[in-house]
Amino acid sequence: MIKVLPRINELAKKVRVSELTEEEKLEQSSLRECYLTIIRGSSKELLLNSTVVDIL
Repeated sequence: MIKVLPRINELAKKVRVSELTEEEKLEQSSLRECYLTIIRGSSKELLLNSTVVDIL
């Protein structure tokens, strides 16, 4: 599991109830960027290690 996900979700829930402080907004932005980097790397790794086979 991605380690930053629980904190991202915690901040997202807090946004629904009240406003985030400036520090929390910066943290949320940083965590989201980290999450996207992880996902992009994972997707790239998957595509680079895939093989297409044409059976026709």
